[in-house]
Amino acid sequence: MSSSPTPLLDRVRTPTDLRALPEGELRQLVDELRAETISAVSVTGGHLGAGLGVVELTVALHYVFDTPRDRLIWDVGHQAYPHKILTGRRDRIRTLRQGGGLSGFTRRAESEYDPFGAAHSSTSISAGLGMAVARDLGKRDNAVIAVIGDGAMSAGMAYEAMNNAGALHSRLIVILNDNDMSIAPPTGAMSAYLARLVSSRTYISLRDVAKQLAQRLPKFFYDKAKRTEEYGRGFFTGGTLFEELGFYYVGPLDGHNLDHLLPVLKNVRDMPRGPVLVHVVTKKGKGYPPAEAADDKYHGVSAFDVVTGAQAKAKSNAPSFTRVFADALVAEGARDEKIVAVSAAMPQGTGLDRFGDAYPDRMFDVGIAEQHAVTFAAGLASEGYKPFCAIYSTFLQRAYDQVVHDVAIQNLPVRFAIDRAGLVGADGPTHAGAFDIAYLACLPNMTVMAAADEAELVHMVATCAAHDSGPIALRYPRGDGSGVELPERGEPLTIGKGRVLREGSRIAILSLGARLGEALKAAEDLAARGLSTTVADARFAKPLDRELVLRLAADHELLITIEEGATGGFGSHVLSLLSDAGALDNGLKVRTMRLPDTFAAQDKPERLYAAAGLDAKAIVAMALGVFAAGGAASLSA
Repeated sequence: MSSSPTPLLDRVRTPTDLRALPEGELRQLVDELRAETISAVSVTGGHLGAGLGVVELTVALHYVFDTPRDRLIWDVGHQAYPHKILTGRRDRIRTLRQGGGLSGFTRRAESEYDPFGAAHSSTSISAGLGMAVARDLGKRDNAVIAVIGDGAMSAGMAYEAMNNAGALHSRLIVILNDNDMSIAPPTGAMSAYLARLVSSRTYISLRDVAKQLAQRLPKFFYDKAKRTEEYGRGFFTGGTLFEELGFYYVGPLDGHNLDHLLPVLKNVRDMPRGPVLVHVVTKKGKGYPPAEAADDKYHGVSAFDVVTGAQAKAKSNAPSFTRVFADALVAEGARDEKIVAVSAAMPQGTGLDRFGDAYPDRMFDVGIAEQHAVTFAAGLASEGYKPFCAIYSTFLQRAYDQVVHDVAIQNLPVRFAIDRAGLVGADGPTHAGAFDIAYLACLPNMTVMAAADEAELVHMVATCAAHDSGPIALRYPRGDGSGVELPERGEPLTIGKGRVLREGSRIAILSLGARLGEALKAAEDLAARGLSTTVADARFAKPLDRELVLRLAADHELLITIEEGATGGFGSHVLSLLSDAGALDNGLKVRTMRLPDTFAAQDKPERLYAAAGLDAKAIVAMALGVFAAGGAASLSA
């Protein structure tokens, strides 16, 4: 009876250990690494499909290149879980995306093997080129490798970087991970042979000699020879676009075949100069049947059962804010054929896939191209359509110039549906929607709303649909709502008007967005302590409800604002209004509660908000602290 082979992964703590293995053992290591990745993510949740698709590529890259001396950059970073396991972090891999644990993306502070932090797409080639130029200036000879997914190639930034790299001719290796077969499939042994051939020193040397000879010919014959060589390689291998950008193209390769990957990567490693692009075709979810069969559902997962693939879902009687937004938009779309929807590669994440199912001709997914999405929406608005541009708060930052120049200055009625506003939990600081109130409410012509609950969200979608006098933004959080009863139909709100939910006399809490529930809890606690408290929902960060704010200031001793946003947002606008109106001259005490001036950590949202001082307990403590500072008499009813 034969015993099972000794686990190789137990012997590989760093890539140095990996490079000590004979090539014949790498297949076993790949299988073990894939199993370990599946096991870890089944416990923590996170991004699964992309990481499983690059297990062989991860092993091959660390085997061929001298990391961390050679810089290896993973675009987006959610495909880097196997990389983390191989680079000294296996003992912590089951802390992924947990409070105090490993990041779900690459992070410079986490490991020397993460030379560049990445969580937004399409940055790797730009960063890699910067590292390559720095290497050249420093007279060093290390390699720089950027691994970018084919979806990330839809972003203009990737092409800007490639154009610059082609012009600089610095030695840079780009691995195009084509995991949707979107460019060209590999063609078996012939494809592997051609890739190995054109990446070899012999071929490159002969090509250089031929070029030198051709340059001695008349220009007509030189141009003809050059085009013939490029056409010949492009016919068999593809890659003409990359060649035109100045990259030497190699591929396509089967990204799951080490016999194909290793010799080509060695050839590319030893190329003396210039940028090169290696086209590798992989399959998302490779090696785990449930993920292979439904790569969309296994791109990001909650904890799951490894045997069945069934994901554990938190039980909730309330729909998610994203689902409520999507259903409300579908309903508005039924009433108005001018309503169209625009997504930047996140139709499922933003709920716009539901709108697309209902109205396929009016739903546009433009790819990972937020800048284009915003200006595309502006073009639609300029022709009388009503575009809802649904983008996560943190991703909308990438299109800020377009929001300012192409939308706000022209006062075009683009509707911005800002999902994931506030703290988002496990995705951490790169995905937290902390800044949109500040960066939108400062713009002339812009209207900014924040939904306190699901019912308000339905009304605000209707408000956006009815608003034709300029750009308008609606922000709402990630996760499930509070379970309030939803209206049968959304009714447009009066622009710039808030609402009072509870009347009191001493303290006023003015909430913007989904902290309203915590404000109401705090008011109950304060009332029990003898401090009569008003609670109001501002609804609008811009324009502010001037009448409401000044009435709260005049009728109460203490005014507290609370928001799920950074300094410079709602509270700052309220303070400016009070200052301009002279309302601070009569002894009014004002406190603004907002996110601290730090980048949010990763953890469960409720823990993050408690740590940020934005829950009911913190509101009560704030109020009691203000009155305690005024003396014991201030605390009496």
